[in-house]
Amino acid sequence: MEITKKFFEKDAVWVAKKLLGKLLKFKKCSGIIVETEAYKDDPASHAYKPTPRSMPLIEKYGTVYVYLNYGMYHLLNFTCDKKGPGGVLIRAVEPIKGIEIMEKRRKTDNLCNLCNGPGKLCQAFGITMKQHNKEVGKEIHLFEMGKKVKIEKSKRIGISKGTEYEWRFYLKNNPFVSNLT
Repeated sequence: MEITKKFFEKDAVWVAKKLLGKLLKFKKCSGIIVETEAYKDDPASHAYKPTPRSMPLIEKYGTVYVYLNYGMYHLLNFTCDKKGPGGVLIRAVEPIKGIEIMEKRRKTDNLCNLCNGPGKLCQAFGITMKQHNKEVGKEIHLFEMGKKVKIEKSKRIGISKGTEYEWRFYLKNNPFVSNLT
């Protein structure tokens, strides 16, 4: 069953947990979401100090939020929380289909290294700013897989502010989770 905009009405932490184990599909590439991070109105969030770029995190839910990190890496997020700012960063995916395409884009045949980081994921899938601010299901699709997953949590990684929040979620013992701790 395809996940619709309504799924994203809830709090970012709830959405971040519930996205684990879902199938992410963009064009010919797909994979299982194995790692996420939640952002709300905390200091690490783009919504903390609103700008025109960050307004979708504040005003919308159920849309794709892509940004260019360090001017080099596209990062995929989904806006959420009908009642306030929220976004979920997709940190890692277990590749399922389109693996040859992903290998070519990433210039590696190491399966566990294709999508085990948010920048790697976007490069492998071909996700760019062209997908930014589009409703979920228009280009980027999410599907329920119906499997129970064992979730671990930790502090968010790769940030310098808001590091105290344990809003990073990942599938326990999954080899496709990013190797940062």
